[in-house]
Formats: sequence, C-alpha cells, structure tokens
Amino acid sequence: MIESLLVANRGEIARRIIRTARRLGVRAIAVHSEADADLPFVAEADEAVCVGPANPAQSYRNTEAIIAAARSTDAQAIHPGYGFLSENADFARTVEASGLIWVGPGADAISAMGDKINARNLMAAAGVPVAAGTTEPSADLAAAVAAAAEIGYPVMVKAAAGGGGMGMGVAVDEAALRTEYDKVRAFAERMFGDGSVLLERYFPRVRHVEVQILGLADGRVLALGERECSVQRRNQKLVEESPSPAVTPELRTRLLAAAVRAGEAVGYRNAGTVECLLVPRQRDVEGDGSGADEFFFLEMNTRLQVEHPVTELVHGIDLVEEQLRVAAGLPPTFDPDALTVRGHAIELRVNAEDPKRFLPGPGTIRTWVEPTGEGVRVDSGYAEGNTVTPFYDSLMAKLIVHGEDRTEALARARAAVAAFDLSGPKHNLPFFTDLLENQEFLSGDYDTGIVSRLR
Repeated sequence: MIESLLVANRGEIARRIIRTARRLGVRAIAVHSEADADLPFVAEADEAVCVGPANPAQSYRNTEAIIAAARSTDAQAIHPGYGFLSENADFARTVEASGLIWVGPGADAISAMGDKINARNLMAAAGVPVAAGTTEPSADLAAAVAAAAEIGYPVMVKAAAGGGGMGMGVAVDEAALRTEYDKVRAFAERMFGDGSVLLERYFPRVRHVEVQILGLADGRVLALGERECSVQRRNQKLVEESPSPAVTPELRTRLLAAAVRAGEAVGYRNAGTVECLLVPRQRDVEGDGSGADEFFFLEMNTRLQVEHPVTELVHGIDLVEEQLRVAAGLPPTFDPDALTVRGHAIELRVNAEDPKRFLPGPGTIRTWVEPTGEGVRVDSGYAEGNTVTPFYDSLMAKLIVHGEDRTEALARARAAVAAFDLSGPKHNLPFFTDLLENQEFLSGDYDTGIVSRLR
C-alpha cells in the first residue's frame, strides 16, 4: 500500500480522503491556501503545507507549488480529489514524471475524455449510444447553423473542453443559436482556453443518470451501479440517489454494460464516472406510459465524483481505498463477481447559497451542529467558527442517508435536514425541506426540470 499521500484539494473532499488515508495507516499530507488555514482538513492531516494565497490559480491550481510540497514532505503519491487539477492531463503527467504515484486514471484517458467531441466519437466507435450531434468542432457560426439544421432543433450548444455543467446553452431556433454560439464560445475561451463548440440534439425532458466505474490494476473495468442526478440548478447537481428510481433491471443491464465499454475503450484505470441522459419513450411524451428506456452518452468524468458516497453506502465499499489500491497495483477489497446493492442512499449538497435563487451567500459560521443517527453520514468541510469565503465552490457539506429502501432513506433525509443546525452563511437546507415533501420527487418520476417547477 502507498505509505504517504498528498491531497491536492481542499474542504470536504480533502477531509474525506484524509480520513480514509489515516484509517489505512497512510501518512496524509494536506496543501492549503492562506484563506483555508483554519479549516478542519488542515488540522486533521498529519502534515500541512501552505501553497499560496486564496486565488486558486496561485494555490490549488499551482502545479509547481504542489509538486514542491510533495517533495518537501516526502510524499509518495498525490490524490487530486475533484475539480482544480483532477482532470488536468498535464498535471497527471507532471506528477508521474516527478516520480510520484498519480491516484487517478492515466493522462491519455484524461486527455481523450477531456475533449467532448473526441469523447463522443470514441464512444460511438465503442458502441456506446450517443445522441445526434457534431463529430468535429463547428468552424464558425455558419457551420454551426448548417449543423443544427441537420441535427434538428432544439440543440444543446456546448464547450468542447467544458464539463461539470459549465459552458452550455440551448437553442430552440436559428436566432437563438446565433446568440448561444457566441456566448458559449466566449465563455469557453475565457474559462478553458479553448473556444471549440459542439452541438448535440437537446431533449426537453430527460433524466441525468451516471454509472460509477472502477478500472482495476489487472485491466478489468467494473461498473458499480448507477446514480440518479436529475435534481439540478443551472446544470449543477443538488441531489443524487442510488439506485435510480427510473432504471429498470433490463435498462440497468444495458446501461452498466455501456459504461464498461466506455472505460475499456480508453484503457481506464482507477475511479471514474460515465454520465448519461435517459430519454422517455415516445409514448411517455404523449402521455401513454411511464419510465425511460433510451440513454445517450453525455461525458466521462475522469476522477472521483462529488456524489460517490451514495455508491459507497449501497455497495458497502470505500471508493477512496479502492483508488489507492489500484494506484498501488493491488486487487480490490471486494469480490468483483459478488457485488450486491443493499438498500437506497440519497445525498444532499449543503451549499452556502440562497435557497430560492441559488446565489452564493458566503459568511462566518455561527452555528454548525451536524445530524447524527442510524443511516446518517455527513461529509463536511467546515465547522463552527470557520468562514465560507467567496474564493471557492459554495459546497459546505454533503448530507448522505441510507435506508433499507427509498421510503426509509427519504424519511431519514427529512429528519436529518430538520436536525442540521446551521447559521451564519446563507444555506439551501430550506430547499431540501421543500423538495423532500414534493410529490413529484417523492414519486421518483421526475426529471432535470424539477427545480424550476419548485421555484
């Protein structure tokens, strides 16, 4: 097993990785910005190094500073968490060129999946369903207009180098496309340094379902069930659950098999996620039936996902431990041929944001009392007295519950939300109170438009 691990991240995910590392007897090293010096993950690490000021470009995205911290602390490996440098192929290569172990997929897999057009083409070649769309970047607006006419409106306009719900727009006709194309291209150039744009067929009513994959050290790729991620605001997830209420056994077989093919197509190792759109049958649109049985590849996230705890709870495994074992060339802790799903898990992302408009609301935490009890888990990045700053993502904690079935999980979620005593920053716990009483959500028959219907 790896003996020392530097965690190149912050907040709840750094704290969560450190927890597993220490349980395994692995020396855990934190890096932090000046703004994060007082957060729990820094105190809980065996060693901590300040890598720069609050600006992420000067700290958490500062490759030179992070590699220097690894060398100065004799770290053996680097875990990138999610966000920041986690899907940066150049960083992965730099880590390995420095003689360190990279806890993640190979740089080639990261590169292959980082370009959304290339990823679509690879998946189509591997037999993974993809929606109608462009197979190369639109050279200019005229090319985009021609492509949209062939695909058929409405179309999704996406940044080819984007991900995580960023750099997207919907065009219902040519006039809207002209506006969205320029907007997405400008955003992509500013955020990703690549203004390439792709077009895909847009489905007004869909569910967002993803599959957790794990590429083992021996070359096998496993699919560890699916997660429902359709409760979103501005294409950003708020709630995840596993298993998905929409996925039938027959659909699950096809969905997981496609995810395995996706991983195998790029020689995937370590943890990753294949994200898909579930599209209702045509007769559902006409009101003659229910459920969804068609799916299309959306993207592959070449890292550990924010929502990985729901998969852990229903499978009884620790995905961070499995990541470390793969990176060390070791077999998994479980029998891949005997994996079973037990019960139902739900994750609620507790953010420092207004619960109605979802605008950031940073501030100092006056009260922080986490809920406890059977089937309740809280992965938090903050504690009472800490300040949620405007420099980073608004995620403060993940409230995760597990029950023997979805009904029990929902009941535990309601009780846990009510018991979470939080004051200081604005927060979205009131939103979850409303959602967990909403009949559409409780029925399990919801889609990505549910948040807009709640507001």
